[in-house]
Amino acid sequence: MKTEALADTVKKITLDNGNTITLIGTAHVSKNSVEDVERIMNENHPDMVCIELDKGRYSSKTEGKKYSDTSLRKIFKEGKTFLVLANTALASFQKKMGAQTGISPGEEILSAAKIAQEKGIPFTLCDRDITVTLKRAWAKSSLWNKAKLLGALISSAFDKEEIKPEELEELKKGDSIENMMGELAKELPQAKEALIDERDRYLATSIYKCEGKNKVAVIGAGHAGGIIKTIEKLEKNEIKTDLSDISTVPKPSKLGKIAGWIIPAAIIAFVVYSCITYGFDQGIKYFLLWAASNAGGAMLFAILSNAHPLNWLVAAISAPIAVMNPLVGVGVFTGIAESELRKPTVNDFEKISDDISSFKGWYKNRVLHAFLVFIATSIGSILGTFVIFPIVMKFFG
Repeated sequence: MKTEALADTVKKITLDNGNTITLIGTAHVSKNSVEDVERIMNENHPDMVCIELDKGRYSSKTEGKKYSDTSLRKIFKEGKTFLVLANTALASFQKKMGAQTGISPGEEILSAAKIAQEKGIPFTLCDRDITVTLKRAWAKSSLWNKAKLLGALISSAFDKEEIKPEELEELKKGDSIENMMGELAKELPQAKEALIDERDRYLATSIYKCEGKNKVAVIGAGHAGGIIKTIEKLEKNEIKTDLSDISTVPKPSKLGKIAGWIIPAAIIAFVVYSCITYGFDQGIKYFLLWAASNAGGAMLFAILSNAHPLNWLVAAISAPIAVMNPLVGVGVFTGIAESELRKPTVNDFEKISDDISSFKGWYKNRVLHAFLVFIATSIGSILGTFVIFPIVMKFFG
């Protein structure tokens, strides 16, 4: 295998069998990237074009989003709140960069598909489903890292600093990208594995396996180094082309399942101990104090998040029940209730990537507001158990 640089962000790989793969590294909101793709596609005359998109993202970019098919109830019940927020935050960040440069996010990717269609060249979508990627990053992260990951995504949406076009082009250089990846690896090593390392392998293997003797692959510049290394390993048979181990969401570990029942078990043990030590009436009293503290914390945060008044009651009633059943959190009840009591409009869905970047937007946009209520009541329930309850016990214990 031989690799040569045709330009700063263009690498040509010649495989042992003589087939070639030309990697075009792009910045996803860069005008120069769009021009690079068009020029190299016209010069190379490839027999296959590989693009860094999965079927879901490609469909949403080419067909548009059908908001009538979006069910917030389903999102909350199936535990997809993080996935939706992560996608929205990323879309918001790219949209802002695109607004500064006049290029829509992913336009260089779509231009490759468009040119391929115009020239009658087959193209393939070589990226892993974004839902699988985000779920694997979430599943692999500890509770603290999950909070950091979500915080990083949301903070990127709130970032108001403008990025100059020349700075975007600088991001395409390998050394800058590698430095960014190194920082991510130090801060969120488990998430980095799913978001970057696994995708490098998935992209490289998909490009390597697809048909074509003269292939062009349009990818994000940050993946170029990892893709080249992976293709080299594939050529040497050091790794297999089977991707089944990184194509599915890992099942929760037995320890993780058991951990979910620790708090309910601790509460039950506390009540039983109180009944045995201080008498049945006192044990029930302590249990009711805990339930009131938990319900009060959830209700307080429902009020602070400006939830519908009826949802204050939903938060108070469902919080103690949800704690005793870790399979369903209080946020599921309050999130669904908020989305039903204040039904989102099509306009709310269309403006979600704009509204996520402001505090006012989280309260104004009914989709984001339902997510806010979900998050706030969940936090309130936790504080009710670990902060409010100990304080209440000092007064009534």
